[in-house]
Amino acid sequence: MNGSRLSAVMRLAAFVCTISWLIAAPASAAPATSASAPPLHILALGDSLTAGYGLADLKDSFPAQLERALKAKGYAVTIVPGGVSGDTTTGGLNRVDWSLAAQPDGVIVELGANDGLRAVDPKLTADNLRAIVRRIQRDGTPVLLTGMRAPPNLGRDYTDRFNAIFPTVAKESGALFYPFFLDGVAADPKLNQEDHMHPTPAGVAVIVARILPMVEQLIVSAQKADRAKSPPP
Repeated sequence: MNGSRLSAVMRLAAFVCTISWLIAAPASAAPATSASAPPLHILALGDSLTAGYGLADLKDSFPAQLERALKAKGYAVTIVPGGVSGDTTTGGLNRVDWSLAAQPDGVIVELGANDGLRAVDPKLTADNLRAIVRRIQRDGTPVLLTGMRAPPNLGRDYTDRFNAIFPTVAKESGALFYPFFLDGVAADPKLNQEDHMHPTPAGVAVIVARILPMVEQLIVSAQKADRAKSPPP
């Protein structure tokens, strides 16, 4: 075989190998969104844990750290801050319509900690969360509900009723569910501020790292919902 023919054969073989790799490559090889695509907007609806209470720089808050973590993974996503310090589920329900005015593509609901601190009747907390989730879903917007745990000083009956709220509402509504927002951070003095309730920047980083896979699922759901709302011509 002469040199020119051998070179042509090698180029053909390389082309075939490249095409075969592209066909076989899994869809997950590329990020779910690209930097050039219009960013999805995810609303973080919550209380002081979302608002960044006690942090000197809001760049260390949950929405800001979560957005950076997602962008580092290649997602075109904007996390819209929607935290109000001291808010209960009643407060969240009262402002949910206003919060949805910007028409987010998905919503993270982080509410209930202040209900527990104030020993609010778990039935009221559950009813409020159901109403919040249903209102968001009414627009076809997917929800990620985060769980909370009751303070340890309120007795076994209250604790059991309170802790059951979040998985129950998630199951009833079909919302995505992250069982405990403060997982890996609660009761760790190295990751909490002096009040022993609000995370430090390092604590927020732990929260973000642990909840990130569920937020990625929310993004996938948001993309599907967006396609359903705006089918191709």
